[in-house]
Amino acid sequence: MAILCYPSTGRNVYKVRFFFADAKKLSSNAQNSKNSFLYCQELVRKHDYENFIATLLLPPGPRQSTIAVRAFNVSVAQVQDQVSQGLIGQMRMKFWSDTLEAIYQDAPPAQLVALQLHEAVRQHKLSKRWFQRLISSRENHLSSKSFQSLSNLEDYAEHSASSILYLTLESLNVRTIESDHAASHIGRAQVQHKVSQNDILKGIDDKRMKDLIFDVASSANAHIEKAKTIMPKMSSEARLALIPLLSVVSYLEQLRKVDFNVFDSRLSQRNPLLPWKMWWNKFRGKI
Repeated sequence: MAILCYPSTGRNVYKVRFFFADAKKLSSNAQNSKNSFLYCQELVRKHDYENFIATLLLPPGPRQSTIAVRAFNVSVAQVQDQVSQGLIGQMRMKFWSDTLEAIYQDAPPAQLVALQLHEAVRQHKLSKRWFQRLISSRENHLSSKSFQSLSNLEDYAEHSASSILYLTLESLNVRTIESDHAASHIGRAQVQHKVSQNDILKGIDDKRMKDLIFDVASSANAHIEKAKTIMPKMSSEARLALIPLLSVVSYLEQLRKVDFNVFDSRLSQRNPLLPWKMWWNKFRGKI
């Protein structure tokens, strides 16, 4: 007579329950990761379009990390634009400073930018000091958008725009002196071309304003030329990280065509050929 033996089911039931609990947790984490990335991507696309286009040309892993970095930058930069009271602005900056600390302690808050940035930091070992410099540069200019000198503007650029490029390079696992040197010049050129569009210049007579814009544009162009002399020494990955350079070159060329009149309406229009130029330069392997 055959004897049917049934194993004890108690322990197996617990194993099944734990399996489905873990599967549900993994599914939830994956959904949160997807939501945070899509949110960050849309944030950058809406508020930093030219750099968004450049980021799309990066490989998938570095692309997601760079989107997170740029979303963090947009979030911090928006504090000055959205807040008129200094104390409230300082409180929001404190939030982002505390958020950064929590991210590096593997305890990010349930905020979409923070969650995506935590993933980027974990995957690519991004340096905390670049984020700290980014926050401090924005915080120091909460009450004023003006700069006392070109030197002050360049210092701000080094701590803000250049820091983002350093982090982009790190997401590509590029950590070289040459690459950082080129990124420093491009970051300074980026900020100088953007500050020329700022409303702080309103009220200056046409001649003085054009002279001032010409000086700022000339300084930006000098940084571009210095970066170009360094790039041949860099890897293809590093050069890809610095492709935002093309948007600066494009703007400066448009600025020259309108005789350095920053209020010309043509300057506010997006260059429809810029995405194609970026892709073509990536395809050719040169910037």
